[in-house]
Amino acid sequence: MKARLLRIRGRVQGVGYRDWMVREASAARLSGWVRNRADGTVEALLAGEEAAVGSVLLAARRGPPGAFVETIEESFAEPPEEPGFGRRPTL
Repeated sequence: MKARLLRIRGRVQGVGYRDWMVREASAARLSGWVRNRADGTVEALLAGEEAAVGSVLLAARRGPPGAFVETIEESFAEPPEEPGFGRRPTL
């Protein structure tokens, strides 16, 4: 299982990015979560099969309509303990 922690910068809050990410990750059968951060970024943990994580990461670079992704910082992470993908409160 591959797990990545993402920090997504750009116009990613107020454009439905988190709901879009939940749909994309759930469709890819990933586990993890997504949340807004107080600094205006979005943070996400993606865990699952390598091809599925790569596919959602590629889609995250485009994001939903209305979003403008400037950069994504990616780091290795531990997979979540719970299955499924959902939203977390703002950090």
